[in-house]
Amino acid sequence: MPITATPTPGPLLLSPTDHALVLIDFQSQMAFATKSIDAIELRNNAALIAHAAAGFKVPTVLTTVAEKSFSGPMFSEVTDPFPGQALLDRTSMNTWEDAAVIKKLNDIGKTRLVFAGLWTSVCIVGPTLSALAQGFDVYVITDACGDVSAEAHERAVERMVQAGVRPMTSLQYLLELQRDWARGETYELTTGIAKKFGGAYGLGVTYAKAMFGAHEG
Repeated sequence: MPITATPTPGPLLLSPTDHALVLIDFQSQMAFATKSIDAIELRNNAALIAHAAAGFKVPTVLTTVAEKSFSGPMFSEVTDPFPGQALLDRTSMNTWEDAAVIKKLNDIGKTRLVFAGLWTSVCIVGPTLSALAQGFDVYVITDACGDVSAEAHERAVERMVQAGVRPMTSLQYLLELQRDWARGETYELTTGIAKKFGGAYGLGVTYAKAMFGAHEG
């Protein structure tokens, strides 16, 4: 039987209103031992997704582990886009086992969750597999995660993907939230974040606008 194509997005694509973002343990002590990604790139990617979520008004949970006694403050690149938002500090390595975090997620009420943080093999595997087991639709932004070695990060991502978690990247997250350059209300937001945190793509946006007055829409 023939299939008729329609100009509509697939249900697996993210939109600003269909999910919550959970940012976990972007803290100095956790970053010191992270070797799978350069610290500058990690901070840049974390900043990109935090600014994207804040700009598109995605409900976002910020959680730390032993902030005062051991792991230190959360990256300012992650907290700055959410002024005044409380950080949920935990003792559990698995965020999903923290009652305050689960209460926050239940209050938000989204069944689709996107995760990023440190370390991939512990602080991200734990909650993603736990959320999957409880019926949530789960994504992980892999280049905004890091671990003590490339192998630790890669095996963690493989384990999550095998279980059903959907991987994506930080720039992909931003552009998927925008998804259509005709959406003028968030056009400057998206290109502004790209220019600041989008690496070579952001440089290209800056160049095109400065030299030709280019506009994607």
